[in-house]
Amino acid sequence: MKILIVTDAWYPQVNGVVRTLETVRGELGEMGHDVHVISPDQFKTIPCPTYPEIRLALFAKRKMAKMIEALHPVAIHISTEGPLGQAARAYCLKRGIPFSTAYHTRFPEYIHARWRLPLSILYRGMKHFHGKSQSVMVATETLRQELSDWGFNNLQIWSRGVDLDLFRPRPDASFGDFPKPHWLFVGRVAVEKNIGHFLDLDLPGTKFVVGDGPQLNELKGKYPNAQFLGKKIGEELATAFAAADVFVFPSKTDTFGLVILEALASGTPVAVFPVQGPADIVRGTKAGAIDADLREAALAALELKSDDARALAEQYSWRNSANQFLHNLAPFSGGFDGVEATRISLDDAANTSAATSKVAEPDHAPETAAGKAPVGQPAQ
Repeated sequence: MKILIVTDAWYPQVNGVVRTLETVRGELGEMGHDVHVISPDQFKTIPCPTYPEIRLALFAKRKMAKMIEALHPVAIHISTEGPLGQAARAYCLKRGIPFSTAYHTRFPEYIHARWRLPLSILYRGMKHFHGKSQSVMVATETLRQELSDWGFNNLQIWSRGVDLDLFRPRPDASFGDFPKPHWLFVGRVAVEKNIGHFLDLDLPGTKFVVGDGPQLNELKGKYPNAQFLGKKIGEELATAFAAADVFVFPSKTDTFGLVILEALASGTPVAVFPVQGPADIVRGTKAGAIDADLREAALAALELKSDDARALAEQYSWRNSANQFLHNLAPFSGGFDGVEATRISLDDAANTSAATSKVAEPDHAPETAAGKAPVGQPAQ
C-alpha cells in the first residue's frame, strides 16, 4: 500500500517523534508497503523562534497539493500539527479525502508551561485540528481516556517499540571515575522537559545529561556539578544508557517517553512522575519507580534489578507498533483527477496501490550525509 506521512518533525531533529516515524517507516517497508515522507527539508523554512533546530515550512499549501497529487497515495497520515500538517489537512478536507493523525506531543502543556495560556483554549485548538481525522493515534490507554475527556473522538492506540539489539545491558559501560551512583537524563534540553527539577534533586553521586537544546547553556551555568555530555546517537547513546545506575525522567508533558524504553532495554531502571505516558510504561512492574517526589522515585529505582528492566522492554516490538499504525490508517480510493474519495478497507487498499503503482513520483531529495533514505523515497 502506498502510504504518505506528512510531518513537521524530521531530521536533523533527533527526538522520539522522528525516531518513531523513521523506525515504523522502515518496518512498513520490510512488510512490503511503499512509504513516503513529506517533511520540512523539501520547503523553504524559518527556524522556530524558541528552538532553532525546528524548521517551520513557509507557503506550504500549493507545493503540498502538487506533491500529494504526484504521489497518489492510498493513505495519508498527518503526524504533526505544524505548518505542513495544517497544509495537508486543508488539502484533504477540501477534497473530501480521509486521513489519520497522531497526538505525539502535549502542545497545550508545553505552551502553558512557557506562556501560561489557559489549557482549555489550547486544547480547543488541538481538538479542532484532530476533529476531522478518521483515526487519532495515541500511545497509551490513559492518554486516550484523557483526550476523550477533552472531547476528542476516533482515538486509537499506537504503541511504541525499542531496538533490543542496540539498547542492551553492557557490563563494561561506564561514565568513568565520577562518584556513584550515576543518574542519567536523555532528551531535548528544553524547559518543558523539566530537567532543572532533576538537577535540583538531593541525590548522592553524579548526574549526567545527554542531549542538546535551547536550555543547555542556562543549565550548564546553573548546575556546574552536573555532567553535560551533548547529543549522542547510536552506539554512544546506547552505551550511555547502559552506564547509568538509574534513568531519571522528570518530564510531565510527554505522551510516552521513548527514551524510557531505551533505558529499560539497556537494563537501567527508571524513575518517573505519576503522569500519563511515562507512568503507564512501568506501573505494576519491578522495572521502575513512580512517585510524586522524584527523589524518592530515584532512590527506589536504585534498588531495582537490571534483569527486570530488560524483561519489561522485551515486551515492546517495533513490528507490532507498525502493524498498529497500519490498521489505524484511513485508506481511500479516488480523491484525485476529479474522482470522489471513498474510504476503503486495508485489503482493498493493497489492490488499489498495485493498480496505481505506475503513477509518476515527485522529485526526491538527495541522499543525506547520515546515510538515511532520502526524504520522499520509499523505505528499503
